[in-house]
Amino acid sequence: MLLLPATLTLRESRDTLRLLSQALQGERDGEVLVDASPLQQFDTAALAVLLECRRLALAFGRPFGVRNAPEKLSALAALYGVNELLLPSAPAPAALPAATA
Repeated sequence: MLLLPATLTLRESRDTLRLLSQALQGERDGEVLVDASPLQQFDTAALAVLLECRRLALAFGRPFGVRNAPEKLSALAALYGVNELLLPSAPAPAALPAATA
């Protein structure tokens, strides 16, 4: 299982994707599972990293899944319409709270 860092924003996305790609290429058998439980601070770059990791896994003919996604990540994935690609077994998340000025 691949493990996400505690922080995954645009700043960390390139390095995180590189590390995940290397780990994915090192193990070429079975389902690619990403554990998102360490995520505490993230933005839409986390979705981009996960989508690219999914693309790489599928290119190797391997199923892909994200486990233990924080509720806010699930809500963000739903907002962008990619929750079925990344979190297919996850229940529908609650709406994101409204932003305050």
